[in-house]
Amino acid sequence: MSTRNLTITTAIDMEALGARLAAGMKPGQLIYIRGPLGAGKTTLVRGVLRGFGHRGSVKSPTFTLVEPYTLSALTVYHFDLYRLKQPEELEFMGWRDYLRDGVCLVEWPERGGNVLPEPDLDVMIEPLDHGRNVVLTAHREQGSAALKGLLA
Repeated sequence: MSTRNLTITTAIDMEALGARLAAGMKPGQLIYIRGPLGAGKTTLVRGVLRGFGHRGSVKSPTFTLVEPYTLSALTVYHFDLYRLKQPEELEFMGWRDYLRDGVCLVEWPERGGNVLPEPDLDVMIEPLDHGRNVVLTAHREQGSAALKGLLA
């Protein structure tokens, strides 16, 4: 397990962090993005999508639970579990199938309870007086590869 701790001062910097993370992501990866409301989770996801070449809008799929983005290299599935009523709902929607061909970015993973496995990479965003503290923890080799994208 490896960890990186970064201070991010602007939304532009948060998007840039996401784009750098995208450089190390591959299909089948599960990334958790944690933090309080307004921390910048969706901004980080927007950066990941921009890193893969997406140029359209990016919104949090709060009511639909998942928004797919089919890109040239792979499909990114953006989950927002904030309004998930029961973790078992994830099983009914077949969430495991999403991991077969894409990268899954999951906001509010704690709402998934024991249904979700340990992620490849866990991103915690903590608001500061001026900016955000971002703690990135790789739990598997695939997560470590995404962290290496930060050095590119």
